[in-house]
Amino acid sequence: MHIGFIGLGRMGGLMAGRLIDAGHTLTVMDPSDAAVKTLADRGAVRAASAKAVADECELVFASLPSPQVVQDTALGSSGVIHGSKIKTFVDLSTTGTKVSVAVHDGLKAKGVAALDAPVSGGVKGAREGTLAIMVGGPKASFDQYESIIAVFGKLFFMGEAPGAGQTMKLVNNLISCATIAVTAEGMAMGARAGLDPKLMIDVLNVSTGASSATRDKWPRSVLPRTFDYGFATALAFKDLRLCLEEAEAMGVPMVVGSSVRQFMSITKQLYGPDSDFTCMAKTAEVLAAIDAD
Repeated sequence: MHIGFIGLGRMGGLMAGRLIDAGHTLTVMDPSDAAVKTLADRGAVRAASAKAVADECELVFASLPSPQVVQDTALGSSGVIHGSKIKTFVDLSTTGTKVSVAVHDGLKAKGVAALDAPVSGGVKGAREGTLAIMVGGPKASFDQYESIIAVFGKLFFMGEAPGAGQTMKLVNNLISCATIAVTAEGMAMGARAGLDPKLMIDVLNVSTGASSATRDKWPRSVLPRTFDYGFATALAFKDLRLCLEEAEAMGVPMVVGSSVRQFMSITKQLYGPDSDFTCMAKTAEVLAAIDAD
């Protein structure tokens, strides 16, 4: 199938590449010439705008960094809404429900279906096709393209309400960041007491303190001091902000979540927006006056 893909960043480029691996042809768009060239070298055709992508393809994916960029890409003056061929728009970004509803309603008025399908699993999951994809939107459109979306990983249809996938993704990222934060504090306490960090992780992973942080993030990114898990601190902070804003609008208290957002904010200030979100471990070490590097 000829598919459109907009946004070829760390995640998007790898997901687009998997579509080529699966035998599909692509029309792509991204402001980065280098990102486009990587896929053009494999046969993808470059488009100058989101509209141009939607002029060529019935199915268009997007993997973009912020809610505003997603909304502009979908509904802006050069957005996919003005494309002559598009029938379904699948947003793989994390935008929150407000933008998902706006995109759904705007495109529906033009006869275009919209699926919100945020993903979890990081760069490794995008590369290997093992992402979790949380989908909300019209079931008929999901059924039509399920086999194509499944190229990226395991699918979960969360419901037909626009933004259902986004809500699930925000819950996931809140819990993911919270486990990093509390693991970071516990590990800093142990290190301050003289315990060996690797041995601590080994103990936690066969104990009730085990989590995705101890099983995956510490062994892969924190213990080796590479801090390269593949998710930028600024993006994690954006997701936490969206989660807490939506929870507040629902009247759902986020006592722990508010603390995690503050922890992430400090990490962003200390190590910069482009740092990896596992740098929360370094933040805990700084606060505990531990020189781990």
